This record gives sequence, C-alpha cells and structure tokens, in this order.
Amino acid sequence: MNDASEVLEQPALSADQVADYLAQNPDFFTEHTWLLEKLYVPHQRGTTVSLVERQTSLLRERNQQLHGHMAELIDAAKYNDVQFDKTKRMVLALLEAATLDDVAVAIEESLCRDFYGDETELLLFSEKALKSNGIRTLARAEDSLVQPLIETNLPSCGQLSEAMNRFLFQDRSVKVQSAAVVPLVKGETLGLLAIGSHDANYFQSSQGTLFLSYVGEVLSRVLFRILREQEA
Repeated sequence: MNDASEVLEQPALSADQVADYLAQNPDFFTEHTWLLEKLYVPHQRGTTVSLVERQTSLLRERNQQLHGHMAELIDAAKYNDVQFDKTKRMVLALLEAATLDDVAVAIEESLCRDFYGDETELLLFSEKALKSNGIRTLARAEDSLVQPLIETNLPSCGQLSEAMNRFLFQDRSVKVQSAAVVPLVKGETLGLLAIGSHDANYFQSSQGTLFLSYVGEVLSRVLFRILREQEA
C-alpha cells in the first residue's frame, strides 16, 4: 500500500525537464525510433510535420545560412584582391617616382582612376618654392585653417567645412561634396593629401581609414626621400 502511494505521489516531469533530458541525450531517438512515428511538431502554416521532417527543415535552413555567409566571405575576398592589386600598382608607381611631379602624376592616376576619387590635391609645407608644377606649396605660418586636420596625424573622412573645402580644393571646391584628408608625416608633418568626391556620401566619418593610413605612410616616405635629394 505504501509503495503504491509513493508512486502516486511522485511529481510528473515538467516540459523543461523533458527538454533538458533530450538536450543532454541527443541520441535518445536512435534507441527509441518508434517514438518518431508518434511525435509531431506544429508547422508555421498550422499543419503538422514529423520530428524528422522538422529537423531536416532546420538543417536545410542552416545550410542556406552557411552558404550565404560563405558567399559573403568570397565576395569580400574578391574585393580585397582587387583593392590589393590597385594598391600595389600605386605603391610601385610611387617607388619609381624620381621627382615631385612624378609623385603628383602617380597619385592623380591611381586615386582618380583606380579608387574613383574625383579630385586630388597634394599640399606640402615649405618655406621655399619646390620644384614641382603639380604640388602646392604652403608656408607653415599659413596652415592655421587646416591645423585640426594636421594635429590628429590620422586620416579624416566626411564633409569638410566650406572654408576648409575651399582652402584645400580652391576653384574645384564647389564640386567637392565629401573628402578624405591624410596628414603626411615623416618625423614632422610634410603636408596633406586631400581626395575629394562629387558624391556627398562617398567619404563618411564612420568609414575605416586603414587604406588611407597605408597610402599616407608610403607617400610620406617617398616625399621625404625626394625632398632630401632636392636639398642635397
């Protein structure tokens, strides 16, 4: 009598307990296949499907998600390959530059042709005139307007103030709606590289600047070498 009452008094398993047990024993249905014929999972459309069919559907959905992630990774890899080829061409052109005009041409061709910049401006700080027709020279006493861009030593992207835009791009500033500005530093600030776009959304403050930093480092070293050679 006591044994029977103890059995009757045992609490029924809760749904959470059953779920936890099945989660800890994923092969349970391997040894109890007959249960699969009795289990049904409600379908989104209101009909019912067997547990095996539901598992198959979930696996198919996950497979599609994995294919989607894989496609994104492949697209990113292709994009990076293209960017690498463009960057390599630009770096090689800069390394071959013997004069400041060569540098100006390499920057113009690479940034406008390969990287779709609409305007470029290479500005160097110097107290004396430099031997170049393609590069602007600015005395350091005249850099107050762009000082905020210089002080960071980091590329800046986005929409410039009207005064700063006009200072950098001069008569072309009316077309420039967004820009990237890269300080050129080698021991000291040598100048600025400005890249302008006619598209207001092309350069944005939230975008990454890794590529621009790399361009600035390479360009700074090339300019430093040429400037030293001109002084010799």
